[in-house]
Amino acid sequence: MKIRTLIVDDEPLARDRVKRFLRDETEISLVGECGNGAEAILAIQNEKPDLVFLDIQMPEKNGFEVIKSFEAETLPTIIFVTAYDQYALQAFDVHAIDYLLKPFNRERLHRAVSRARQDVEHKRLGNLDERLSSLLAGLKSERKYLERLVVKSVGRVFFLKADEIDWIEASGNYVKLHIGRESHMIRETMNGIETKLDPDKFLRIHRSTVVHIDRIKELHPMFSGDYAVILRNGTELALSRNYRERFLELFENES
Repeated sequence: MKIRTLIVDDEPLARDRVKRFLRDETEISLVGECGNGAEAILAIQNEKPDLVFLDIQMPEKNGFEVIKSFEAETLPTIIFVTAYDQYALQAFDVHAIDYLLKPFNRERLHRAVSRARQDVEHKRLGNLDERLSSLLAGLKSERKYLERLVVKSVGRVFFLKADEIDWIEASGNYVKLHIGRESHMIRETMNGIETKLDPDKFLRIHRSTVVHIDRIKELHPMFSGDYAVILRNGTELALSRNYRERFLELFENES
């Protein structure tokens, strides 16, 4: 019996690579592909695939948020796909069914499919993989926030600790991370990065701005009803009225 397979990745070239390698896997039947987490949830609900190649870092909903949308009994076998997000692997290191680290080759994908085939067969026999149940339980019981981010710049790939970030600025489909006098761009939306950061440390103060709470020095009222947020390094940011109530409540609770 064919293994009904779905590919989820926000990068078209990455999806094409998986599809190209899967042509050699005769038992695989491709039922669709998705470019983001929201599409993936709908496709899993509608197509009910046996196997999903699931990218971890995607805008809006990441791979972990996709699998948390399902109960263990209804979730297909998952092969995680990631680029340089070793920090994310910590969340499922002891539970992993398998994962592909980009750029992977044809042989590596073949090994992942072979492992996944066993999980699919177990489910068809009614035996839910205990590792999958443990993974889902762990993800749903304990929310994990980003501790490190991976930045690619001028041919380099390096890690930044989340606590090093002073503030974050929206820039289309990217966000700019401000660290001291340096800034780095990563491919992510503002909504996406906000949900991944610890809300006890990072606060949205504007539709295009997130700030590290510990970097805030002063708050100055403006004539328009907005406020100016002054950071310890002298940076001045705008606190919009839409986010003012949450901001003021936070600091009133600390006073």
